Amino acid sequence: MPAVSKGDGMRGLAVFISDIRNCKSKEAEIKRINKELANIRSKFKGDKALDGYSKKKYVCKLLFIFLLGHDIDFGHMEAVNLLSSNKYTEKQIGYLFISVLVNSNSDLIRLINNGIKNDLASRNPTHMNLSLHCIANVGSREMAEAFAADIPRILVAGDTMDSVKQSAALCLLRLNRTSPDLVPMGEWTARVVHLLNDQHLGVVTSATSLITTLAQKSPDDFKTSVSLAIARLSRIVTSASIDLQDYTYYFVAAPWLSVKLLRLLQCYPPPEDGALRGRLTECLETILNKAQEPPKSKKVQHSNAKNAVLFEAIALIIHHDSEPTLLVRACNQLGQFLQHRETNLRYLALESMCTLASSEFSHEAVKTHIETVINALKTERDVSVRQRAVDLLYAMCDRSNAKQIVAEMLSYLETADYSIREEIVLKVAVLAEKYAVDYTWYVDTILNLIRVAGDQVSEEVWYRVIQIVINRDDVQGYAAKTVFEALQAPACHENLVKVGGYILGEFGNLIAGDSRSSPLVQFKLLHSKFHLCSVPTRALLLSAYIKFINLFPEVKATIQEVLRSDSQLRNADVELQQRAVEYLRLSTIASTDILATVLEEMPPFPERESSILAKLKRRKGPGNQPGAEEARQERERERERERSLNGSAEHREGGAAASAKSSPSVDVLSVAALPTNRPRPVSSVSLMQTPFLASCAAPSSLSAGPMTSLYPSADLLGPTGSPPSTGGSLLVDVFSDSLQAGPAPLDLAPPNTAVSEDNFSRFICKNNGVLFENQLLQIGLKSEYRQNLGRIYVFFGNKTSNQFLDFSSTVNCPDLLKTKLNVHTKPADPTIDAGAQLQQILNIECLEDFTPAPVLDIQFRYGGTLQNFGVKLPVMLNKFFQPTEMEAQDFFQRWKQLGAPQQEVQKIFKAKHPMDTEVTKAKIMGFGTALLDGVDPNPTNFVGAGVIHTKNTQVGCLLRLEPNTQAQMYRLTLRTSRDTVSQRLSDLLSEQF
Repeated sequence: MPAVSKGDGMRGLAVFISDIRNCKSKEAEIKRINKELANIRSKFKGDKALDGYSKKKYVCKLLFIFLLGHDIDFGHMEAVNLLSSNKYTEKQIGYLFISVLVNSNSDLIRLINNGIKNDLASRNPTHMNLSLHCIANVGSREMAEAFAADIPRILVAGDTMDSVKQSAALCLLRLNRTSPDLVPMGEWTARVVHLLNDQHLGVVTSATSLITTLAQKSPDDFKTSVSLAIARLSRIVTSASIDLQDYTYYFVAAPWLSVKLLRLLQCYPPPEDGALRGRLTECLETILNKAQEPPKSKKVQHSNAKNAVLFEAIALIIHHDSEPTLLVRACNQLGQFLQHRETNLRYLALESMCTLASSEFSHEAVKTHIETVINALKTERDVSVRQRAVDLLYAMCDRSNAKQIVAEMLSYLETADYSIREEIVLKVAVLAEKYAVDYTWYVDTILNLIRVAGDQVSEEVWYRVIQIVINRDDVQGYAAKTVFEALQAPACHENLVKVGGYILGEFGNLIAGDSRSSPLVQFKLLHSKFHLCSVPTRALLLSAYIKFINLFPEVKATIQEVLRSDSQLRNADVELQQRAVEYLRLSTIASTDILATVLEEMPPFPERESSILAKLKRRKGPGNQPGAEEARQERERERERERSLNGSAEHREGGAAASAKSSPSVDVLSVAALPTNRPRPVSSVSLMQTPFLASCAAPSSLSAGPMTSLYPSADLLGPTGSPPSTGGSLLVDVFSDSLQAGPAPLDLAPPNTAVSEDNFSRFICKNNGVLFENQLLQIGLKSEYRQNLGRIYVFFGNKTSNQFLDFSSTVNCPDLLKTKLNVHTKPADPTIDAGAQLQQILNIECLEDFTPAPVLDIQFRYGGTLQNFGVKLPVMLNKFFQPTEMEAQDFFQRWKQLGAPQQEVQKIFKAKHPMDTEVTKAKIMGFGTALLDGVDPNPTNFVGAGVIHTKNTQVGCLLRLEPNTQAQMYRLTLRTSRDTVSQRLSDLLSEQF
């Protein structure tokens, strides 16, 4: 590139930069910049024509001002004029300004394209390089349309200089990435392959990058590159470092080119030609041998270059998976890196060995390193390395070491990072099932898994253990005994209660002969957990109770008393109330034979792929992998079967369950709202047992004979009961408090960064629903919270017939919130297909009490237009409530202890909604507190209690809501141990009535 003479120093620019640096304040800097902008504007508008040097200097100043963060709205034409200059420095500044400031939609784009065409046709290598760099930097579709046909000709032309060939190859690579449909594949594709034989290694390096990308798209067109790549690689690895002096990096010959050639070869299977295959094997052996040689330099650059080539060679060996000797050698050399002091090398070694473990040739060699990997799991500081160690243990597991690996994973799970716990749980569950020779060990493992990490045990895990127990007669008695013993612990996770309720309801008779586990003892043990559980779990326990009546007639009276109690028959939750009424009626009027028929033991489940393994594959695999639709349909069929496990209408407890009409589960894009005659109660901490919007249910009915359901309810845990609506929106909010009105009218949000808060307040007392919707996108949430931790599943539904491209979703917290709330976001797939749905997981940790809410920023391209907007996430302080049951005496004693003026907040406000008692109860429970019946002397008042959990402290809360139906007003009194919490909770709850 031409040298810059001293006359091109642009003293005026240097003085201006010096003045900016010497400014003492932001105001002084802006003042100096405005002064300079006024001077430049006057020069450009002056009558006197500016020479090339002055234009260059002023354009440079504008570029510097822009880089400081100020808007530039003039000077573009002067920059374009610099393109016609024959001086290198002037042309360079013109191209630089265009690359940085000119928008692809600019009116000047045609003039710019003409200037670039002139430079490309000039045959001046300097000018050609500048124009090619500009095309690559801008990379717009307009430039691809204008130059995609010219650049390949320049690349393969015989008289093109080497430096221009390099630029042309990289420019074409850039255009292929931004606009692949505009890069033509023609005669030049065969000629570009021969650039691998070029004498100039810079040209070969650039061409290899281009060919690798093109070969991934059209492998057949570039098959001939395999032999040329092997020949070039052979010359590099067998040469001494002095033979390639210009391309030797710290005694490693052409490391970048070697890596690129090895990646190119990974686009194809092993060569069929024996000689060619032997030459490639020789190259790979040479690379492995050189990696074992003593280092020629102690500098880190030398080891980095050598290891880069080694790891890429091992990746090629793994890809071919055809040379047992090379695979075992690669495994042994990777094993040496497992204890290396460099964290990156340990990570890469573990990652590569995960792939090696799947090969039949190297699996045994990988297993020899099991102790080292287990040690890394225990001692490694970096969480990403520990995660790779877990992956490797999972990959190397077989029947010979399954018990050891599962035990180590369970041991690590107790201290594992929150971000990887769920994945470890899935892996342990899969391994325990896959390699269980003795299914008693499997049952013990899963119950231990629930004990250690119950919050991360998903529905698929406990569904699966129940399926296996039901399908295997030899383990049913042991499972009933084991789960009975596990439930006797003072504190049991809710998932253990679900498993216990189901297994004892089905097989409790197998252990009833022992006086220590008599029917009454089993029932009392289950019922002691009842008040601590969420609504879906209580529903399952009620189903277990009616099963007990069939299995153990001697406890019938005791169970009927429980079903007859006010807490069941008048429960605020419609589903629990309906189950209690119908089960009580069923146990009263049905004969023994009818009960035995209706409540018979569940039949074996059909054998199919484990739903846990399917979930693990979905977590690891890409969102658009082949067969994704078949997998989704399989999951839907699996879910139909799994719904029976949560005590829904398909569980054979009720007479009408066998005859209940149900349509197959429908996707989010075809689900319709169901009418209901009662307001829908909101659960406080329960999770939906099915994925978000995967199904909504018909009224559940478990009547016997002529008895009909007292209250129609929408069972969100059951199958769909009405066909999709043909009118209105395809995506509707099935979680709204009232579904009678149908979907709300849609409005298209403008593509700006405005933050939507429309549905924010609706989530104060519920965890699931549609948060945002316009004509393009629907955003739904499914949330769960446990103490100070929370997890939100965000579902993005594409309502259009086009793809969303460059999709990104990030969570931004205001400065005041960053020290009080930790939000960890898992990256989302950058593409959402037409009519498809994308899931993103947010993990939340509450550190201190807070007021503002985080914002979900969404950005994507639709039809070439950038859509950008924010949605306020419904993460409020009350989400971290844990309900607390209290007797009247304890409540009033605690109420007096919180009697300081700053601890109490009282608010009197007008009712915004009809004053319905059941709805009020549901909202207080949905707010997160326990609803305490019979505590307040006035039966029309509502009293609640709970504890806000943060990482640093716990804040107790008592509330009292006094409705005045005549005046249509409420008085809300809140007392907590912290005044800021009282005020925030009062503001949130008062909005709901």
